[in-house]
Amino acid sequence: MASVILLAGGKGTRFKSPTPKQFLPLKEKIIALYSFDLFKSSPQIDEIIVVCDLPYQHFFSGPAIFAPPGATRQLSVFSGLLKSRSEMILVHDSARPLFEMQYLPPLLEAAERTGAAALGTAVTSTIKHVSSNHIVEKTLDRTHLWEIQTPQAIKRDLFFKAFEHMHAHNLEATDDISMIEMLNLPSEIVPCTPRNLKITTPFDLILAETLLSKDLCATN
Repeated sequence: MASVILLAGGKGTRFKSPTPKQFLPLKEKIIALYSFDLFKSSPQIDEIIVVCDLPYQHFFSGPAIFAPPGATRQLSVFSGLLKSRSEMILVHDSARPLFEMQYLPPLLEAAERTGAAALGTAVTSTIKHVSSNHIVEKTLDRTHLWEIQTPQAIKRDLFFKAFEHMHAHNLEATDDISMIEMLNLPSEIVPCTPRNLKITTPFDLILAETLLSKDLCATN
């Protein structure tokens, strides 16, 4: 059993919308509710901790615990972690509405085995390392490159240990298993499809709508 920290406190500045992107409509409901409803229906999830500002809490019906967002993603995760009670913690970006529950069991199994795990997809494009003025410096070997997604799963005690380390050394991470890396401890990647996209730009929203429309056609 696990707790889910659903991050819904972002401002979505890159989306350039007055409404945070996770509260924009996607087909028949707002973006954040896709993953919320999915986790709510899972027997493997003990509790859902929604990290969001007070004016948006009314969107989430049913059993939910609320935590205030922090100034950074890392602080928002910690805010949610303080509210959790399960021994396994999942962190998911609410702007990823197309997560498929078939990946939850292998993700939890990997985290139980290794201590920390995340979904990811192998990089298929050529990746260049460039300078600040866009001059190519080198081409990276994509053989061992993966694009990391959420959910990410970490054992609760290990998560607190990672946060203690980050605070003590004034470190900042953009995802959760990076904090485990900074402890020089292993984490595991569970292969997933690129469908689990994060809505960051208006184009991503169009893509998500297209994928959902195809799902609807396939079931009719």
